[in-house]
Formats: sequence, structure tokens, C-alpha cells
Amino acid sequence: MDITTYLEPIEPEKIGFVTNEFLVRLGDRIKTYYAGAPMPDLDQCTIAIVGVCDDRGSVANPGCAAAPDAIRRYLYRLAVPCEGLHVADLGNIAPGRSKEDTYFALTEVLYTLLDRGIVTIVVGGGDDLVFPIYKAYETLGRVINICSVDSRFNLEGGPDVNSNNYLQHIVMQQPNYLFDFTNIGYQSYFVGDEMVRLMDDLKFDAVSVGAIQLNLERAEPLVRYADLVTVDISAIRQSDAPANADPSPHGFHSEDVCRIARFAGMSDKTTCFALTELNPDRDRDGQTAHAMAHALWFFIEGVMGRKNDYPYLDKQNYKRFTVELRDHGMDIVFYKSKKTDRWWMEVPCIDDERRTRYAPHLLVPCNHSDYERAMQNELPDLWWKHYNRINEQ
Repeated sequence: MDITTYLEPIEPEKIGFVTNEFLVRLGDRIKTYYAGAPMPDLDQCTIAIVGVCDDRGSVANPGCAAAPDAIRRYLYRLAVPCEGLHVADLGNIAPGRSKEDTYFALTEVLYTLLDRGIVTIVVGGGDDLVFPIYKAYETLGRVINICSVDSRFNLEGGPDVNSNNYLQHIVMQQPNYLFDFTNIGYQSYFVGDEMVRLMDDLKFDAVSVGAIQLNLERAEPLVRYADLVTVDISAIRQSDAPANADPSPHGFHSEDVCRIARFAGMSDKTTCFALTELNPDRDRDGQTAHAMAHALWFFIEGVMGRKNDYPYLDKQNYKRFTVELRDHGMDIVFYKSKKTDRWWMEVPCIDDERRTRYAPHLLVPCNHSDYERAMQNELPDLWWKHYNRINEQ
């Protein structure tokens, strides 16, 4: 498929990047689809950046369509994170006649890139873009996990997809290719107890911003399990990220999101990373755009530093531990990577057909603390939740 049909090249003057012969920066190493230049060769591409200049699905945040070039203005000026960089910036998807046309274009572009094994960064627009990104995985026939860094759950009702209800529309898809959804950073005073219970009823994971801030490492296995990781700017406190129509005085610090982005980059499973709801019209001296450029830098660094230690691919490079839970009448098998010391636990599936369908999801990332809990004869909550989801009737 020729994806140039859906993409517009970047105008250099809009991002203000000029090559400096005395200093090599990231913009010098990114193969960019500039106006008047050919589309970069995807065969030489490990990571692709795609901007989406459409904010019609973002509720009460007009202006976030301008985010892609605002972030590029800072991203291109950063240092090169590593040698052997293979990043292509494919330009922007312009607004279609309707937002559904934009969704179609984004799905087609993502489908092509993911099918070629290219890790994709999507920048711009609102949270509603998660829906067409999901549709790309659906088109590929891939069952996926989504991890959303957001202060809310996006589960409101309504017939048309928007930034407040995209998750509801994904859940309603039939056949459904969403295996797991995890929210990191919800703020209780925005969602309420009823919505938290609904997430639990759906067997989705949700961890409040306070719980994550007590131990940010708790986010790592949740992110490592995701195929798609999304970051809504509203999850970051207003003092660090003012570029949003509905900012909160509380939330993550921008450096927290940089660490989460690096977790996503380091994960062999994550194939798409999306930044949404950044509104340059509301930014303060480019502060938010600059901070999110740093987050993308850490994601890129993480991807280029991947260790290929996902156990589903090769169990030979792991230490295997079997823990007997006497009070529960079962064993849990843990794997520890010899390369990175990261942990996984195996969740059994009692149905042969489901075992085949959910094979990539039967090894669940965890922390060393989950292993220690099992050694104390305690059933890890994460294992139990995934066991019920995999074996539900």
C-alpha cells in the first residue's frame, strides 16, 4: 500500500530546524519526509513518527491538531540518543472531510507500518485517535493490550467516537481484539468509585496516580505488557504541562512520563506509542511540547536499546522458578531474564483454542515483589486477575 496518499510532508520552516555543521542532533539523523523530498525508505526504518493534525474528536480541546510540529520543533534539536539510529518521520495526516476519514487514513497507515514490523509513534490530536489505532491491530487480526496513561478512563457513552468515550467504542467492537486494558494514573476525584468498580467488572487494571508515584517501578510491568501505550497530556500536572484545555494541579511530573516512555520503549511487545491532547495554543513558552519531546527521546532510546528478552520468543535465556502455593493447591511458574533481570509469571489456560489465541498473553510481566509474595504463599493479584480473564466462560 502506498501510504503517501494519506501523508503530507513537513515544511521545514514550521519546525525551525537548521542543520549545524558543528553539532549533530537528532534532526540530522531522522530521515524526514520534507516537502519536495521523497518518502523515506521504510525498509531502512525501525521507528516511524506520524503526526495527526485533526482535533475534531477531542472534546473541548480545539488546537491539539497543531501538536505534531510543535513537538518536532524541540525533538529535532535534542542530542542523538544512540548510534545506529533508524528513525523516519513520515509527516502528518491532514484532516479529512470528516473525522472518520482521518480515522480511516490513520488506520491504513498504522496497518502498513505495523505489518512491516515498524514501531510507530503517533503524535497529535485527541484521545479519540486511540480508536483508529486499535482498528489497525484489528485489521491485522492481532489481539492486543492497551496501556493508557490518563487521569480518566474514557468510558462515557455516546454514539460517535470522541476523546471521552473511545474505550467504550473499543469494548463494543465485535469480534473484539482487545485482550487487556490498563489505566495508569487515574485521579479518583475525576472518575469516582462507580467508574473504578466498572473497570474492575470489565477485568481491566487501573492504578491511581498516587499509587504509582509511591513506586514508579510498579508501572514498568504494566507498560511492558502493552502493545499500544498512550499518554494523555492531562495525566501530567499543570505546572509541568499547561498545554491542555482541562489541566489539573495534580498528576504525574513530566520526568515520570519520561520514565514511563522509556519503559514502553524497552518493551519488546510495545509496537505503538501515542501522545495526545497537547494543545500548543495553551502552552507556556513551549514547556509542554519540550517536555513531551523529551518523552519521545526516551522512548526512542528505549526501542534502540531493546534486549529481545520477551520469554514467549525464547525461554532458554531465563531462570525458571516454580513456586508451590500450598493454601491454593497450585504452582506458579516465574521466569527471570538473564539479560535484564526482568520477571514474568506464567498463567495457565485450560482451553486449547484459547491457549492458541492468547499465547502471547500467557506470560505476564511482573516484579520481583510478585515472586516474593508467592514465596510467602500469597497469590499475586496480577496473576489471579489474568487467570480469570484468560479462562472466563
